[in-house]
Amino acid sequence: MQFSAPIYVLKRRAKQLARDTDLALHQALDAVARQEGCQSWAHLASCWPGDTPARSVLSRLEPGDLCLIAARPGHGKTRLGLDLVSKASQLGRKGVFFTLDYHERDVADQFQALGVDPRSNQGDMVTDTSDEISAGHIIRRLSAERKPTLSVVDYLQVLDQKRTNPNLQDQMTALRRFVAETGAICMVISQIDRSFDLAGKDMPDLTDIRLPNPLDLSVFSKVFFLHNGHLRFDVAA
Repeated sequence: MQFSAPIYVLKRRAKQLARDTDLALHQALDAVARQEGCQSWAHLASCWPGDTPARSVLSRLEPGDLCLIAARPGHGKTRLGLDLVSKASQLGRKGVFFTLDYHERDVADQFQALGVDPRSNQGDMVTDTSDEISAGHIIRRLSAERKPTLSVVDYLQVLDQKRTNPNLQDQMTALRRFVAETGAICMVISQIDRSFDLAGKDMPDLTDIRLPNPLDLSVFSKVFFLHNGHLRFDVAA
């Protein structure tokens, strides 16, 4: 089946439709899918040809990885994170999504856009929208899970906004130590600095990570960059 645009463009089109009308996001997604000849957005997602960023990322993950997912706004970093959480069971893991940026209803809408019903995966997927999210909170939550986990943290640049939280370097160092000791896998979503838009590069790299506060990026074992529907893998160390 041929589609008129990359899936991230179709999703952006649906978001604009939802903003311009009274449609909920899942209704707008279904409307765009019907324009593409599909019964629903879930049908469109299941028919999408070829490899996906989530499959590419999953194939590179190893127990003990602390990874970064980085992109400019609108290029699919949150969608990739949620897709990884929904597919964590493929690695025999429970998926946990931590977010300081979305409410639970927003996350549910995002999962529906992926063709995933979070209500039917309650044993394998968890969303945590606590205002207390920090490395310490994440470690405590994952330590309580009996099943190995693949967690996604949304997102790096807000983890130390609370003055009571440790600095970003200390938080990431603690997370790296935790995943190394337990074999957990943790993916942290990151913003790319807006200066990238003027740099004339095809893909972001480590120099484009937005760091309002100091952080040694070698704390991450792997980095995945997204841009215009393409995925690039890098090693931070």
